[in-house]
Amino acid sequence: MAEAPLMLYNTLTRRKEEFVPLDAENVRMYVCGPTVYDFAHIGNARPVVVFDVLFRLLRRMYGEKHVTYVRNITDVDDKINARAAEEGISIRELTERTAKQFHEDIKALGVLPPTVEPRATEHIVEMKALIEALIANGHAYVAEGHVLFHVPSMPDYGKLSNRSLDEMAAGARVEVAPYKKDPMDFVLWKPSKPGEPSWPSPAGIAEPGRPGWHIECSAMAEKHVGQEFDIHGGGIDLVFPHHENEIAQSRCAHNTKVMARYWVHNGFLQVEGEKMSKSLGNFITIHDLLEEWSGEVIRFNMLRTHYRQPIDWTRKGLEESKATLDRWGEISDRVGGSLTRNALPDLGVIDALKDDLNTPLAITRLHELAKECKTTGDGEAEKWLASAAFLGFDVARWHSPVQSAELVEVTDPDLAQRVKSLVARRVEARKAKDFKEADRIRDELAANGVVLKDAKDPSSGEIVTTWELAR
Repeated sequence: MAEAPLMLYNTLTRRKEEFVPLDAENVRMYVCGPTVYDFAHIGNARPVVVFDVLFRLLRRMYGEKHVTYVRNITDVDDKINARAAEEGISIRELTERTAKQFHEDIKALGVLPPTVEPRATEHIVEMKALIEALIANGHAYVAEGHVLFHVPSMPDYGKLSNRSLDEMAAGARVEVAPYKKDPMDFVLWKPSKPGEPSWPSPAGIAEPGRPGWHIECSAMAEKHVGQEFDIHGGGIDLVFPHHENEIAQSRCAHNTKVMARYWVHNGFLQVEGEKMSKSLGNFITIHDLLEEWSGEVIRFNMLRTHYRQPIDWTRKGLEESKATLDRWGEISDRVGGSLTRNALPDLGVIDALKDDLNTPLAITRLHELAKECKTTGDGEAEKWLASAAFLGFDVARWHSPVQSAELVEVTDPDLAQRVKSLVARRVEARKAKDFKEADRIRDELAANGVVLKDAKDPSSGEIVTTWELAR
């Protein structure tokens, strides 16, 4: 029986379509990555997790060596310049630090590294070449030291967001500038202020400066996945103007009809029913969440909602996600679950993901498999564990003895001192974001019958770890 095809909702056509790659030997996907000036917030984590699932699925369907996943880093931007000036450090120091923080945080979420992770500042030559092509083709012009894309020069501009020029102009926060030929024209190149990064302009026709945001992704995508490729992904907030402008630049520079054939966008994220913002005091970073919750809990909570739907990020949801993983950990312990290298995930889970990344349905199937393991023993355990691992969850290592262990009083002072020392080392490892070492210590203690329980102190907000012995 043939496996089900992969179906994806295409923002460009506004319908769910069967995914057919341009070249099955080289499936290509580009996803907009972070602008590295601060800790990534939980909204930034959603596309990272969503497209990690799609990356895993594509690799299973076409083979690991036949899928190229590009997720960029924007390291030249107004926000970066402002933050570096505010902290009194170099732009390079800021971007290196925040990129490192980003990688550490998403690694804890079980995210696979992309095939390529290009940085904007490493592709200035490619950006300048694109700008020169746009000028030569009559789609861009020079004005007062800037180079701008002339939006009316592209007849079907607005096709991705399905809005007319008048509608876009009314809803867009466009920069009012007397040198623009049209209010919707956007910057490809602009002069740099003193102290900001600066490069010679394209063909020396404008002032030395730096690229606009939109041209960066067009150049990086072309360099690593080609002028036309399979999938372009990102958050729904990027449809306009960023992705609309990417399409305009890339197509008009090369006179092509398509940039990406499938445009895939994840929905918005809000916190406890409200839009996340610093002014409301509900701005949550991945870094903050990892102080209290494991990366697997955060990932599970993210995937409980279908990627195209809005997600309401709540504490109750995190607690429910942790409770589920705790139960799965108990079942794994009980059936002696172990995962061999060649174990295959359940086709029901795979088919759910092939239906436009239906992770809620895939998780429902995981619940069914867990129930089967619980009632029939270890016959289904490997299929269940392989399916969970495919979604990024290591159930075999998820232990939660607190719910099932019978606790006994500790009477050996030497034992108590040794355990306290290990618990203190684990606390320091968690503070240093060395979660691998923290998990190793936890597993060492669990193997010796020591039960750990992490809880948030309501007065200080800090995580407090207590321990007892299990009989």
